[in-house]
Amino acid sequence: MSRTTALALSLATALMLAACAPSQSEQSDTGNDPGSGGDAGSTSEGSSTGEAGGGEPFQVGIIYSETGPLAAYGKQYREGLEAGIDYATEGTGEVDGRAIEITYRDDAGTPDTAVAAAKDLIGQDFKVLGGTVVSAIGIAMAEQAEQNEILYISGPAATDAITGVNDYTFRSGRQSLQDVATAGSILEDQSGKVVVLAQDTAFGQGNLAAVEAVLGAEGAEVDSVLVPEDATDYTGFARQVVDADPDLIFVAWAGATAGNMWQSLDQQEVFDAAPVVTGLADSATFAAYGPIGEKISFLSHYFPGAADNDVNQSLVDHVTEAGGTPDLFTPDGFVAGQMIVHALTESGGDDVNAMIDALEGWEFEGPKGTTTIREGDHALIQPMFTAKLVQEGDAWVPELVDTVDAEQVAPPEASGK
Repeated sequence: MSRTTALALSLATALMLAACAPSQSEQSDTGNDPGSGGDAGSTSEGSSTGEAGGGEPFQVGIIYSETGPLAAYGKQYREGLEAGIDYATEGTGEVDGRAIEITYRDDAGTPDTAVAAAKDLIGQDFKVLGGTVVSAIGIAMAEQAEQNEILYISGPAATDAITGVNDYTFRSGRQSLQDVATAGSILEDQSGKVVVLAQDTAFGQGNLAAVEAVLGAEGAEVDSVLVPEDATDYTGFARQVVDADPDLIFVAWAGATAGNMWQSLDQQEVFDAAPVVTGLADSATFAAYGPIGEKISFLSHYFPGAADNDVNQSLVDHVTEAGGTPDLFTPDGFVAGQMIVHALTESGGDDVNAMIDALEGWEFEGPKGTTTIREGDHALIQPMFTAKLVQEGDAWVPELVDTVDAEQVAPPEASGK
């Protein structure tokens, strides 16, 4: 698959984890909804993670959504970042006796705001920048990294276009192609039939194209039922899904009509026809599914109970003790913290090329398990999960079904770098 194709697909599919939940009142694009408003003036300057033991502090700039439509995801990322730095420095917040001093800037969900903040920090001789949950911002920041030859570690932004874009750009989260490949792991027969149920919009068509590119390439027959965006009765579309005789049903849906759509699938016994898979969003969405959630197979980037290892336990403990709640994008911040500390440790903090060399090919234990930064294109090769929602008292919580091996869902190597 060419990088042009990958870009088109990933920009359309980066929403998937958040867009399929029944209620969208709290949700937005996890990958490329830039939002509006804000400026570069909202900052948290000089937030040192430790007391300096000697030498000038390492200056690290984090540009993320403190406000804007993705502020909830930005909060998760920041909490994870601080936990990751604490873990990687064994609680000191220092590398070789020098404190890691973080300057936070609010991107407000807009590329122009993020770029203005980046230029300001680069002008102050910052060599390391990180952050963003917005794909359009991640792409713009990657351009700044290459132009100014600084290290940039993108956050939860899911666009595949970040992988392999240039030598200076890395990522600390998963990408859209890993989401789709995880959905494919539920398909027992790779030559089976996958039916995509989606809205007939750019978003829905993009998801269909991604499934064709990823699962179709593995031998699956891909069919679709595309629903007009203004439709209000989904009974006939649900019957079309059943009549297609699928082996797997992939749902990509955005907006307030999702609840009615899921109800129609239930009424038309779609869940009896084949496994139904969609993305597990953050914990704010779990209760909205109700009992229908038990019938859905969820692909999952992360939830706190997905991984059973010491690193994940450290993440959960640190964030919880600080008054936060580990959630979907907390590990992306944690891994960014690990990457920043490793890059500074191996390079002395001033040589960007040495930082790049330190990160390329690095294998380490992250919250999700063994994680590798692929040398050729900087893809973050990591395990993914499948899950189901189960009721515990009055709450609905995710329960792990399977851990999908990192190599099984590794994206094709990008060729643009």
